[in-house]
Amino acid sequence: MNVLIWMKRDLRTEDHPALALAATRGRVLPVYIAEPEYWRLPDTSGRQWAFVASSLAALRGDLAQRGLPLVVRTGDAVEVLDRLCRTYGISEIVSHEETGNLWTYARDRRVGAWARGRGIRWTEVPQSGVVRRLAERDGWAARRDAFMAADPVQPQGLSPVPGVEPGAIPTARSLGLADDPCPHMQAGGRARALACLDSFLTHRGAPYRSAMSSPLTAERACSRLSPHIALGTVSVREVVQATARRQAERLPAPWGPSLSSFQSRLAWRDHFMQKLEDDPEIECHALHVAADSLRDSDAARLHAWTLGETGIPFLDACMRYLRATGWLNFRMRAMVMACASYHLWLDWRQSGAVLARLFTDYEPGIHWPQVQMQSGVTAINRPRIYNPVKQGLDQDPTGAFIRRWLPELAEVPETHLHAPWRWSGAARLLGRRYPEPIVDVAAAARAARETIYGLRRAPGFAEERAEVLERHGSRMPPRSRTGTRGKSSSAQLSLDL
Repeated sequence: MNVLIWMKRDLRTEDHPALALAATRGRVLPVYIAEPEYWRLPDTSGRQWAFVASSLAALRGDLAQRGLPLVVRTGDAVEVLDRLCRTYGISEIVSHEETGNLWTYARDRRVGAWARGRGIRWTEVPQSGVVRRLAERDGWAARRDAFMAADPVQPQGLSPVPGVEPGAIPTARSLGLADDPCPHMQAGGRARALACLDSFLTHRGAPYRSAMSSPLTAERACSRLSPHIALGTVSVREVVQATARRQAERLPAPWGPSLSSFQSRLAWRDHFMQKLEDDPEIECHALHVAADSLRDSDAARLHAWTLGETGIPFLDACMRYLRATGWLNFRMRAMVMACASYHLWLDWRQSGAVLARLFTDYEPGIHWPQVQMQSGVTAINRPRIYNPVKQGLDQDPTGAFIRRWLPELAEVPETHLHAPWRWSGAARLLGRRYPEPIVDVAAAARAARETIYGLRRAPGFAEERAEVLERHGSRMPPRSRTGTRGKSSSAQLSLDL
């Protein structure tokens, strides 16, 4: 029997339950489908495809070592799968369950209907702690931990479907993607994922807990595994177990607290993925209905925020860094989203789509629940209105990060770098080489706070909040002394690890 393994966000050959299952059913045809319609969505980008393409090239080599080709096709998934199944006598498709955006959810429903109509069995298996068709959240954390503790599933006895042309990995241009310069972005592939994991667990990760908040230190102290986990060049289970083995070595401080925090964030990752799995509409509708039309559209403000030209230096530096690298550390992700939502009063769906495109590690299941959280539209989380000036003073006290990414502020003295409008020389700089601030930071925060808390005092708010909490609230136990469970991670836009 010939079995097609449809590879999506699982671009590896190790700890691969879907590939292992396919191997037990017959000869295996590994397929990746580049879908042009997907790559035209408002939350996809050229930098994301660049990471996928480099991961596909590496996967092709890894599969070749196991005697299999990686077949790459471009087109609509139903049309590609139908053609391959007819040509090569495929009787079953195997894939991992995918918690993607609304588009992939709708595509999978189309594929399911097609497969039923053609009499082809499509088997989907989990590859993380996310549980499909979960009846209730009680007991979810224990199920997630059991999955992570289980032995990795390694494919054995793979044999190929003969005579298949592998096909070329398409370019961004051939998929219709716009130029997306990202000079410092990470490249994909399992070897790079394992190198990141090893360097993090052996030396870079020691200060993780204390260093992950500042963009000055997080770039090195964070694991940098987030795009690899998002595209599956390494499994979450592999990362959890490798970290546990390192923890078992009883390392001296600061290793213990740092690795406990890292494990906590890996657990919170699945918690937020489960939210989108349970409610795919999170991408476009606020969890609390009353907040769904709370904010306005303002193209000029959105454009300034996207380019890092708001006139608020630390905010602008973070956005320019993100544009150049495809990555940003956890606290700064929360801040840039909160500033867009509160200070600039932008609709979270618009600013969320911008960030999705800029993040190489975009993971819909993390992104949209967190975007809603940082925008104050979930009803179950305390609004966090980050002051970008204070955050700059706290996380970049000397202004080194600002000066690197905003060279036009070179002449501003350190005492005024975070708020150059207070500098005596502001008139010759602002509105010329650097924008004047497009909002008054303090006044905008006050107005946002009054509106948000006014909404929370409205009739019916508490009742709907209780319903949202029942559907999506965490059932994780409180933080232990070792920190393996922690609620602090839930308050961040956090697939940065």
